[in-house]
Amino acid sequence: MTTAVDFSDVQGLVRFGFGKMTEASYILLKIRNPNAARGWLGQAQFTTAVEMNPPPVTAMQIAFTPQGLRALGVPSRTMSGFSDEFLQGMAGSSNRSQRLGDIGASSPQQWNWGGSAKLPDAVLMLFAGPNLLDTWEQAVKVAPWQEGFEEIGRLDTEDHGEREPFGFIDGLSQPIIDWTQSRNPSPNGDQLDYGNVVCLGEFLLGYKNEYGRYTDRPLLDAHEPFGTELIDAEDHPGKKDLGKNGTYVVFRQLEQDVRGFWRFVEESAKATEISSVEVAEALVGRRLENGKPLATLRSNQISGVGEIGSDSQRSRDKLMNQFTYGADPDGTQCPLGAHVRRGNPRTPDLPGNPGNILSHALRLLGFGSKHPREDLVASVRFHRLLRRGREYGPALSPEAALQPAVFSEPGRGLHFLAIGSNIERQFEFVQNAWFVKTKFNGLTGESDPLLGNREPVKGCPFTDSFTIPHHDRVRSRLDGLPRFVTVRGGAYFFLPGIRAIKFLSKLGVHS
Repeated sequence: MTTAVDFSDVQGLVRFGFGKMTEASYILLKIRNPNAARGWLGQAQFTTAVEMNPPPVTAMQIAFTPQGLRALGVPSRTMSGFSDEFLQGMAGSSNRSQRLGDIGASSPQQWNWGGSAKLPDAVLMLFAGPNLLDTWEQAVKVAPWQEGFEEIGRLDTEDHGEREPFGFIDGLSQPIIDWTQSRNPSPNGDQLDYGNVVCLGEFLLGYKNEYGRYTDRPLLDAHEPFGTELIDAEDHPGKKDLGKNGTYVVFRQLEQDVRGFWRFVEESAKATEISSVEVAEALVGRRLENGKPLATLRSNQISGVGEIGSDSQRSRDKLMNQFTYGADPDGTQCPLGAHVRRGNPRTPDLPGNPGNILSHALRLLGFGSKHPREDLVASVRFHRLLRRGREYGPALSPEAALQPAVFSEPGRGLHFLAIGSNIERQFEFVQNAWFVKTKFNGLTGESDPLLGNREPVKGCPFTDSFTIPHHDRVRSRLDGLPRFVTVRGGAYFFLPGIRAIKFLSKLGVHS
């Protein structure tokens, strides 16, 4: 029997994102003294997901790597309940780095943080309104902070408004979380329409996901020390749920070559019958001016959109997201390999929405598809991500990007944060199967135009092309795409619920 969400037990980043707090900093930590660190955790006031009126002007969140949890005293038998991806780490093996596209200039050996040499135990996330961050930081670093933690890095942010460093409006396509748990998806994989409302268990541990199941997570026997701090596991009677109301955070520092992007766009426009803005929009998949999708908006095309969430969220979602690519099978509206099309192909379990029992049965058997490439990307509902990123470095307009740099510039880019309860099925799948793979949507020789690393892969000696189909003429082909995004750091974190933080703060009391 499902229980209502206790928002006071959820760190607020999952629900809010704190977008109106325009100042933010991510502080990378090593646990210097476990007892002192636990003492600070026990007294710290972390911002919850409870809706407040008026809303707060500051917020604080914390998340841990596996080594951070071990440093606090989480026993091995409990650690084994976390996912393998989390335990192994983002840079845990060359195989994983290859799958994520973290090779060449983006390899973990080149990272500023997150590789084996500088892996944090935790990240403290601070958010504040204008001109409040410094004061807020001083207020939270009270004794025994200095004794408990060593700061090994600081990732500051810049407020670029709604736009990411390349100049496009960001954060437009976000899943709507089913906080009321009213969604009841078919576990058999036969959802006929794409929808933007996604099961709570896709983003918070301890609740049912899109398969109608509970994601594996660390559970404790009820008699274990301090287990009374934790909630009972809904699916395992007699067990206490350390994962309940917690989730995983994928953190990647992505440096963006804004000058290189707009210079390439300008040169490509000269070689085609397309304007530079149109080339950029084709690479991204949305309009530069207002963020509208290149694919046609169709109010009757999808169901389940805007049913849950605030009025403003529903309005924005309807304006920017009420579309699929069903009416654009050849990519003449939005190229098949455009960044947003790769990131969310918007297909249901059975693309094409079979209209009767016979066609439904044929589609289940793999027949009767008008556009076979659609089946290569179904189904997206199992691979959604909740993004909570922030820009860093000085903003640079497209016009200024075309001018010569007159001095050595600081790096600029995105601190990419993604929330999901299953790292492998959500982030790693999207990164590997949709962004890195050159065979996405029936394409060859193309990786994601923004995130692609352009390194040759087995069976594909080049990955640096991009095609733009047209209604009335031969498609345009752009060759020699440079690397626009380089990974500078990253790690997988566990964002605990508030009760779980209290549990962590009490470990080691009797040691």
